[in-house]
Amino acid sequence: MDYVQYRLCPIPFEPWNEILVAALSEIGFESFMEEGKNVLAYIPLSSEDLVAIDATLNSFKSKENLRFDWSRMNIKHQNWNEVWESNFEPVYIENSLSIVAPFHDASCRKNHVIEIDPKMSFGTGHHQTTFLMCQEILSFVLEGKSILDMGTGTGVLAILAEQLGAKQCIAIDIESWSVENTKSNALRNGCSKIIALEGGVSIIPPMQYDFIFANINKNVLKEQMSTYALNLPLDGILLLSGFFVTDVDELVLLAKELGLSNVGIREKENWALIKLKKTTMV
Repeated sequence: MDYVQYRLCPIPFEPWNEILVAALSEIGFESFMEEGKNVLAYIPLSSEDLVAIDATLNSFKSKENLRFDWSRMNIKHQNWNEVWESNFEPVYIENSLSIVAPFHDASCRKNHVIEIDPKMSFGTGHHQTTFLMCQEILSFVLEGKSILDMGTGTGVLAILAEQLGAKQCIAIDIESWSVENTKSNALRNGCSKIIALEGGVSIIPPMQYDFIFANINKNVLKEQMSTYALNLPLDGILLLSGFFVTDVDELVLLAKELGLSNVGIREKENWALIKLKKTTMV
């Protein structure tokens, strides 16, 4: 699959870098990286809506106290992988977990290790939201638990769950290449309890999950939260991430209407995670 890279150059860089990411994630952009004072935003060529993108980016040109410019280039599949490799540094979480790539040597592999070949998939641990999810999952006792990982990307959360003792992990993504990447990474880490499926909420196997992980974006989470709630038993846990701190109140309010209580929030560089517990049958 071919991708398009948009190089965004906001001056000042902060807080506009994060505001741009939030806006573009709403119109189909899947992955973001920072390179110096530039934001690199990636969208599948097949999903690129030039009218929507121009309207969104042009809206920033009218902002006071912001100088803003951008450029666009096509990224072939092979080049995309090279971009990931050139930017993939080891990720260390809570002095407990190392997320590394196949080309990282033993000096990078500290404590608990997950090896990820990211390909084109989101979820290497570099992004604040994946970091927050891993950080929270490390606090759980998952021995014998059932897991649903929505928007699995590289499969890193499902892999971590199995390594922490989960008895079964259903990992779902709408992109076929993410599903294949999850299967490959599961094998790479010696996992045998991960079932990777292509699709959305309609293909969730009908059962109760002790834990559901959903690291997507705010609008998708709002659309799908009622389905997550139905697939949780009482006292089941739902982790949500993929949104900004400013979105927390809106999501917590919706969750309350579905019988889900807010039992914890984590933040990292203006991104947020919400931990919800099912306390009421609705």
